[in-house]
Amino acid sequence: MFRNKNLGVKFRRQTVIGKFIVDFVCFENKLIVEIDGGQHAQSEYDSARDQWLREQGFKILRFWNHDVLGKRDGVLQKIVEHLKSTPSLALPTRGREPVKLFD
Repeated sequence: MFRNKNLGVKFRRQTVIGKFIVDFVCFENKLIVEIDGGQHAQSEYDSARDQWLREQGFKILRFWNHDVLGKRDGVLQKIVEHLKSTPSLALPTRGREPVKLFD
């Protein structure tokens, strides 16, 4: 997803953070991008995982698979907007909820 678009920062794919594997992470901006299927809807495991990652200072953007496939430009736009609004090496974002970008 990030290979063909230059977002100005480096994302790593399928990276281990603690005991978890995240889909994409930009360590420079402490941003995690997760691309989920229906099995992740209201998952207690994902909630605990997200809470731990937020406690480590990461911001989490979550997108549904069908949005990434059908609305790729919109997904990339939301990521770019977040990157522009967040300085590199931002302070931890404890207690904040993941951004809901699509209903």
